[in-house]
Amino acid sequence: MDVLGSGVSRAVSPMRAGTLASRGSLPRLTNLLVLARPQQWTKNAFVLAALALTPAALSPDNIWRSLLAVLAFSAAASAVYVLNDILDREADRLHERKRRRPVASGAVSVPVAGLFGGVLLLLAAALSLSISPGFAAVVLVYLLLNTAYCLRLKQVSIVDVMIIAMGFVLRVKAGAVAIGVAPSAWILIATGLLALFLALAKRRDDLVRDLGRDHRRSLEGYTKPFLDVAITVVLGALLVAYLVYTTDSAVMARLGTDQIYYTAPFVVAGVLRYLQLTLVEERSGSPTRLVLTDRFLIATVAGWGLTFLALIHV
Repeated sequence: MDVLGSGVSRAVSPMRAGTLASRGSLPRLTNLLVLARPQQWTKNAFVLAALALTPAALSPDNIWRSLLAVLAFSAAASAVYVLNDILDREADRLHERKRRRPVASGAVSVPVAGLFGGVLLLLAAALSLSISPGFAAVVLVYLLLNTAYCLRLKQVSIVDVMIIAMGFVLRVKAGAVAIGVAPSAWILIATGLLALFLALAKRRDDLVRDLGRDHRRSLEGYTKPFLDVAITVVLGALLVAYLVYTTDSAVMARLGTDQIYYTAPFVVAGVLRYLQLTLVEERSGSPTRLVLTDRFLIATVAGWGLTFLALIHV
């Protein structure tokens, strides 16, 4: 998700885009890589959650299956990004930053982008089926849900952020299916609430940047006061869900320790920092970029991970 702006005066016209596309029959490999949005693949780390949260499942075979699962989800997600860029190419040309995307700029033609998306789909299908039919079914649900999102549902307020959140829940569920374990209901709930919080923060950033109805019609259903209240409610539920997860008897038995609650301060600090970035600094446009560049967030994630590993393995 990108930082938003108007950029109408600098938009690339359809005629200009066509001229760019016609300069060569095939785009450069770098343009296809940009089209796949590899910077967004970090989201697929959620596929590894089930393995990380189930010490008894750690084995070379399960590690390999989990890595294949991440690759499958990355290919599936990139196929969705390609579809989205094809469908949104006209609107993207009116956006200050998105106008530079390969399809919107004309660096990659629509037919070539469609072919590339098809190859990604085939790759996702092959990898998914090599893991298990159950895993492939979860990936299929993800693809169908996000296709509906691209075609229509991203224009429906509330539904749009719910679908984004569901995508992360499906990632965790898929990782569990890949290694044959049942994820805790509380970790699925916490994952969904975390993703919902990030999506709501992104919508708030859209309003702050004055994205406009022409680019995202779902913004008509949002106001800053509404989003501020919604974010507060979701964050409260998120912290409760995580605390319940850390003190759940089944979870403690699975992890082999009753002290996972010591990781809670890192979660609270990370959530408060992201809330600060959203409400005070008003720069929550790209969750991926923030998590990878904000030192405070990096420190909280690292602290949580190191503490968690120490508690279950030492």
